[in-house]
Amino acid sequence: MPLTSVSRQQLSKYLNDFLNVNQFKDYAPNGLQVEGTDSIKTIVTGVTACQDLIDQAAALNADAILVHHGFFWKNEPEVLTGMKYKRIKSLMTHDMNLFGYHLPLDAHQTLGNNAELAKELGIVDVEVSADIPQNLLWQGKFPQPLTVEQVTALLADKLNRIPLHIGQKNDVISSLAWCTGGAQDYIDHAATLGVDAFISGEVSERTFHCAMEQNIHYFAAGHHATEQFGIKALGEHLAKEFGLQHHFIDIVNPV
Repeated sequence: MPLTSVSRQQLSKYLNDFLNVNQFKDYAPNGLQVEGTDSIKTIVTGVTACQDLIDQAAALNADAILVHHGFFWKNEPEVLTGMKYKRIKSLMTHDMNLFGYHLPLDAHQTLGNNAELAKELGIVDVEVSADIPQNLLWQGKFPQPLTVEQVTALLADKLNRIPLHIGQKNDVISSLAWCTGGAQDYIDHAATLGVDAFISGEVSERTFHCAMEQNIHYFAAGHHATEQFGIKALGEHLAKEFGLQHHFIDIVNPV
């Protein structure tokens, strides 16, 4: 398929509709965050709009960057100084658009972070927990029961990161719940679902006690690692939909 272009306005509207952004109450604005060129042919996707991602996108002459973690989070300083100034200056200097999609990308039913993680891990009988708002907690099963060591190896293989495991080493795991990123506190609700394990990105001191006292395994698989697949899938989707050139850039992040 020959490469074509899409206008900034057309791409923005398509993404906002496709990801149902109006249905979400979020911690940052979803959609176009920094305006650049009107004609978009080349897009770069990445997990977080850090300086390294912006620099690499500029080297590729990208017209737009799409990320899961963008700018303008609640409670962050509003002034454009220091690191924030340098990032936004780089975008504007190279006339690059920045689009950010946070919770809408976590929750999307077909190519969101939770959906893509399930595909990577081979989880079946997937469903969304109705008790958690905005479709953020998912549950399902492995095709066959796995040992703790097998689940750890599976996560390490798919995410390129050895997860932290909390729980008894000699148990077998069949059912599980998950929510990518910094969702460790959903472990309490996961325990009420009766699943064997819960997977998320980060871990807190309290998570250890919550897991042990409620007899549920917890795998902290990395915030970045668990959220690398949704934004990549979104970029691939847009490339096919509009005939755009797409580059996914994975900036190494051990957290």
